Amino acid sequence: MTVSDIAATDVVTATEDATLAEIVQMMGDESVGCVPIVNNDEPVGIVTDRKIALSLADDGNASNRAVSEIMTRDLTTIESDANVHDAVEQMEDAEIRRLPVVESGQLTGLVTLDDVLVAVADELDEVADVIEEQSPRL
Repeated sequence: MTVSDIAATDVVTATEDATLAEIVQMMGDESVGCVPIVNNDEPVGIVTDRKIALSLADDGNASNRAVSEIMTRDLTTIESDANVHDAVEQMEDAEIRRLPVVESGQLTGLVTLDDVLVAVADELDEVADVIEEQSPRL
């Protein structure tokens, strides 16, 4: 299974000049926990709800600050044709839960640890069905 099989492709994005207030509004409107920051469709950073909360805790007037001031810049990404297991390893190594998915450097999606969990659960259900069909009942 590849990352593109499970990644969300309708990703909410913003540019570096967006304010934290705008990002928070986007997150609320779209029910997302992170927003990749892009420059010409190339991911250059990411901001999470946690990062915003910590920023606001440090400075209660931070809502008008540009997202570029708090976004994570050393972005970990994954190619869309990568194996899901590779995505999990990258998330573990980087201690993150979300990975922007790219093709030739351009953002094409976002894969989360939740996406992986759902995919694995679906596969385990299929395995359970096969075992149930093939195992005699005692």
